[in-house]
Amino acid sequence: MNTQWNLKVGCRQTLGLAYAAILLTMSMLAVEVRADLTFGFDNITNNDAGDAVIGEAQLFVTVSDFGAGQVLFSFTNIGPDASSITDVYFDDGTLLGIAFLIDADDNGGDLGVDFTQDGSPPDLPGGNNLLPPFEVTAGFLADADSPPSSNGVNPGESLGIVFDLMGGGTLADVISELNSAELRIGIHVQGFAGGGSESFVNPPVPIPAPGAVALAALGLGAVAWIKRRS
Repeated sequence: MNTQWNLKVGCRQTLGLAYAAILLTMSMLAVEVRADLTFGFDNITNNDAGDAVIGEAQLFVTVSDFGAGQVLFSFTNIGPDASSITDVYFDDGTLLGIAFLIDADDNGGDLGVDFTQDGSPPDLPGGNNLLPPFEVTAGFLADADSPPSSNGVNPGESLGIVFDLMGGGTLADVISELNSAELRIGIHVQGFAGGGSESFVNPPVPIPAPGAVALAALGLGAVAWIKRRS
C-alpha cells in the first residue's frame, strides 16, 4: 500500500515538475519573441571628456513593442551625475511618425519631464561629423520645453516616445534597423555640472538593461497602456 502511494506521489511530483518546466519554457519563448532591447549611447562631440563619460554611463533607450503597429522608445537617465536629455532625434527606418509622447503633460509620464514634438535645434549637434551624416527625418524629433535642462530627462527620470510603424512593420524590423545602423537615435544632453553640452548616438549593439532602465521602461509602457484603455 505504501509502495503504491509513494509511486503515485512520485508520479504527481514528476508531472508537476514537467508541467512547470513546460510553462517556464513557454514563458521564456514568449519573452524571446517580444525581445525588448536596451541601447546605450556613444559620445560624438567630446566637448568635455568627463561629461562624455557621464552620458555614456547613465543614458539609455529601451525599444519595446507597443502593439497595434507601434513601438515605444523609453529614454532613461539612471544618474547619479547631473545631466539632462533635452533633445531626441531619429533618422530613417520603418518608422512612420510620432504617435504621442509620455511625459508630464501627456499620458501620465514623469512630472519633471516635459517635451514637445519638433523643436530647436532641428538637427543633432555634431551629427554632420558622422559617416554617414546624421540626417533627422522630418518630424522625427522632440525637445524639452523651456527651461530645457529642468524639463529634460534628469537623473531618475524617463521620457517615452511612441511611434507608428509603416504598414506591416514590426518591432523586429526596428531592432534590425538599429543593429544595422539604418535607423539611428541621437540625443543632445545639457545640464552637466560644468554647464556644457554633449551629443550622443546609439551604437548598433544592444546591451543588457540595468534594473532601473528595465523598470522605467516597463513603467512607461504600463502608464501609456492604461491611458489608452481608459
